[in-house]
Amino acid sequence: MAVFHVIDKDGNKVRDEQVIEYIQQSLGTNACLLPSMRRSVGVKAAAEHTAIELTARDRPGLLSEVFAVLTDLNCNVVAAEVWTHNTRVAAVVYVTDELTGAPIDDSEKLSMIKLQLCSVLKGDNDKRGAKTAVSMVITHTERRLHQMMFADRDYERAHNGSAECRSDQLRPVVTLQNCVEKGYSVVNVKCKDRPKLLFDTVCTLTDMQYVVFHGTVDAEGPDAYQEYYIRHIDGCPVNSEAERRRVIHCLEAAIERRVPEGLRLELCSGDRVGLLSDVTRIFRENGLSVTGAEVSTRGDKAVNAFYVTDAAGNPVNAKTIEAVRSEIGQTILEVKESSIYSKSPPEETGGKFSLGNLFRSSSERFLYNLGFIKSPS
Repeated sequence: MAVFHVIDKDGNKVRDEQVIEYIQQSLGTNACLLPSMRRSVGVKAAAEHTAIELTARDRPGLLSEVFAVLTDLNCNVVAAEVWTHNTRVAAVVYVTDELTGAPIDDSEKLSMIKLQLCSVLKGDNDKRGAKTAVSMVITHTERRLHQMMFADRDYERAHNGSAECRSDQLRPVVTLQNCVEKGYSVVNVKCKDRPKLLFDTVCTLTDMQYVVFHGTVDAEGPDAYQEYYIRHIDGCPVNSEAERRRVIHCLEAAIERRVPEGLRLELCSGDRVGLLSDVTRIFRENGLSVTGAEVSTRGDKAVNAFYVTDAAGNPVNAKTIEAVRSEIGQTILEVKESSIYSKSPPEETGGKFSLGNLFRSSSERFLYNLGFIKSPS
């Protein structure tokens, strides 16, 4: 049995009957047959677009080069999502043929797309290599991005000083201990609360082949607390220090990778082939690096969001932003809030993060009464 207390994106009670009905249907036996309610990046039907998956070492200007290649090959980008984390980048790009508006299924053209994109993605110092894949199957973009970055081992911290410099205050705190009496491993996560946090952590545990038997989630103020009782699919808890550290690092990466660093720029204009190539070229020429992107098409409109820093990963100065807006269009490109992690870092607490700090919700008391959680002493 699972109990969820949910609110909408504005923090209000969910009252839209259409949304409630969709949630009920999504949790039913025919959930996989439902169309996505999202109008941007999400589940894309195989008959509508061709999906291109990319992973590589991140560098300034890379996204501009990718979109330029696709434009030169007469590909129209209708949707995309790009994540960066720990010097790595992953992207899922949905394209159609510029002339026909249909998915690209010509094998020779698909081979040419892969060849040219691999040439762009390949870096001189990329020991892990670049990967390009083309697919026409149904995929959930965000779940796929998690899987791609996990397979690319973005959770491994760089030791050459090139890793992201995310403040320690903003890093998630993840602990893992074994509960010998019950035969579980207990994972505790404390981090800044945000939408889709539960999705990110549970998907990662599932992709790592762990089964969640019991769990509690509690959000208080700016922080979120999660606790999971897990076992590997073979029925065993985490049984080595190396495995324990790997689980911790993978969960940290799963929480961090969705939240890009930098300033959010939103673009809304008439859609056309080559728009993304032109916009990202202007970013590159003005010394901006894209740390995350959400690209969507709504009718004849392109609705895109980009997170940008300077080439060194530092905040962008106002003069540069104004120069970019002047070139693209003041009314087309607007400056929005920065990353949600940069607004208000969580308050420091003097006490150690422990199981006892989590016993605050009715769900936790329910698990305690069943004997799945022991009272701290």
